Amino acid sequence: MGVEVERGATFTVVPVRRYGQAVLAVVVALLVAWLAAAGASSHFVNPRVVSQYLNNPLILGGLANTIFVSIAAMIIGIVLGVIFAVMKMSSNVVLAAVSGFYIWFFRGTPVLVQLIFWFNGVPAVFHELALGVPFTHVVFFSMPMVAFMTPLAASLLGLGLNEGAYMAEIVRGGILAVDEGQVEAAQALGMVSSQTMRRIVLPQAMRVIIPPIGNEFISMLKTSSLASVVTYGELLRRASDIYSSNLFVVELLVVASIWYLALTTVASIGQYYVEKRFARGTSRAERETPWSNLVRNIVRLGR
Repeated sequence: MGVEVERGATFTVVPVRRYGQAVLAVVVALLVAWLAAAGASSHFVNPRVVSQYLNNPLILGGLANTIFVSIAAMIIGIVLGVIFAVMKMSSNVVLAAVSGFYIWFFRGTPVLVQLIFWFNGVPAVFHELALGVPFTHVVFFSMPMVAFMTPLAASLLGLGLNEGAYMAEIVRGGILAVDEGQVEAAQALGMVSSQTMRRIVLPQAMRVIIPPIGNEFISMLKTSSLASVVTYGELLRRASDIYSSNLFVVELLVVASIWYLALTTVASIGQYYVEKRFARGTSRAERETPWSNLVRNIVRLGR
């Protein structure tokens, strides 16, 4: 049964009233205001101490170590991720099985356990690191494992190998996102598998791989704080060394948090521009997000 509408009739559009969202917004605003007031009136945090240690040489040294170990671990993870992603997609059963075990093991165990194992477990099991001919007594180079497995080495191995397992799945997903017709066209031109992967597949897969890599790097900046367990002198370790002597625990944790926020903010801005560059010529390049608008306005103000 149809409804007849008189010609020339006007209608009043009544917007939907979302009372639930309004109530939730008021509750959240009150909660934020209460937390801000409680923090301002609290005497547990001394702003003067925070400002004093914000540029402390030990803190800045830990900040530099955090940046270094994060970048180095990400490079190791990306290289391993590409290798094991290609191995997992290989038709060779042995290569695929080794890659599958690597991804399963390092994704299935906590990175903190891996760090402790590399620093404490490996020197206890293997007393010497030697380079020579296998199954013979010919040794070209050897050194005690304790001397090799420094806090930096354990941090790079633990963080890098763990990241490599996650990167392998990210790279594999990016490779699978490339249309098979591209591979067939490359093969028709006479390219071998390695050339096809290097010149055709990986460049196109980068558009899919880059955003997760940016997220992984931001996560790595914070995950690197776990290296403090193996006494590596990163940001959190330096802060804990200081507050263990002066007992300004909360203030030093605030200092570390401020620097972590600064690092992740800079990394997020860099991620935005890298994604924008790789998204050229696609519909994603035209999309604007609140974060991208904020970044664009900040850059515009700085000019």
